[in-house]
Amino acid sequence: MLKRSATYSLIAVICGAYLLQLVVPSLQQQLWLPNFAELTYNNEWYRLFTVALTHGGFFHLGFNMYSLMVLGNPLEAAFGKQKYLFVFFFSLLTGSLASAYFSNSFIPSVGASGAIFGLFGALAIVGKRIGADIRSIVVIIGINFAFGFAIGGVDWRAHLGGLIGGVVAAQLVMVRR
Repeated sequence: MLKRSATYSLIAVICGAYLLQLVVPSLQQQLWLPNFAELTYNNEWYRLFTVALTHGGFFHLGFNMYSLMVLGNPLEAAFGKQKYLFVFFFSLLTGSLASAYFSNSFIPSVGASGAIFGLFGALAIVGKRIGADIRSIVVIIGINFAFGFAIGGVDWRAHLGGLIGGVVAAQLVMVRR
């Protein structure tokens, strides 16, 4: 029996949602992440997760999905499917909470990059645990943060929240392993 990859399943769902939003543009507004006051007022907590289904264009989607593939496959192999999905969704949640709580009140957040940064954090924890030189991972994280500040319009709050969530989730998963 063929074992289905959680990473490729996530990529398929996210890309499928992006294609659906091209056909039904109003769908993006129903899925993106507003600020915390609006999230609370409308009681739309599902948006903490559906934000990963939205993207600000083809290149945004492409970079996130490539990163998901590159980071997700080895982490899924290291943790197993269920623990890997826990790390992904915990990172997405912490990234979304940081974004919604600390965000500019007029600009919604889109994308899966909070979860992606969580995978970066998890990879650093795994690397450190096995005694690998994680300096290159730390440099990549730093470059991505700097890039986000340099080009503007990037939700660094989601990135930081996701990174912290990924570090915490990886440590929880590895303690129980």
